[in-house]
Formats: sequence, C-alpha cells, structure tokens
Amino acid sequence: MSRICELTGKGRQVGHNVSHANNKTKRLFLPNLQNVTLMSEKLDRSFKFRVSTHGLRSVEHNGGLDNWLLKQDEAKLSPRARKVKRELSKAVAA
Repeated sequence: MSRICELTGKGRQVGHNVSHANNKTKRLFLPNLQNVTLMSEKLDRSFKFRVSTHGLRSVEHNGGLDNWLLKQDEAKLSPRARKVKRELSKAVAA
C-alpha cells in the first residue's frame, strides 16, 4: 500500500538529515495518512479512504466530501475517488 493521499495526491518527499557537523544523509518525509470513513450526503452512502490529515481538513473546510470531489481535478484523485466523483456527478445531474 503506497503512502499517497487518495484525495489530494500528497505523497512522500525526499530531503536530508543535517547533523551539527553539516553532514547530510537522505531521509523521507511521509504524509500523515489516516483511514477515515467519509459520508456523501447526496449519494447517502459512506466511503472509506486513506487520507492525509491536511486533506481531511480541506474536505471539512469545503463543506464535506461532495463539495470537495466536485471541485477537484480528476488527475489528483485515486481511481476509487474518481469512481465516487463520477457517481456523484450523475446524481447531481439527475
């Protein structure tokens, strides 16, 4: 299971540990991913996602999963999130 947020696309970053003697060694900065269940009000269903805490705050700031998915570009979303977005678009159009 890769360390990538399913909603924002946020993944690992590479940097350096820097010692007092200014020696640099490679290290990884991993996103803080959480398994969460988000409720879609328009579809009246809940969906499980692996989301970064930053992404979760963004979803709440935008008024929930439905508003977040409708505003997001599909390139950043995971295949599961894209499927939910398509279902949501159909439900809104109907």
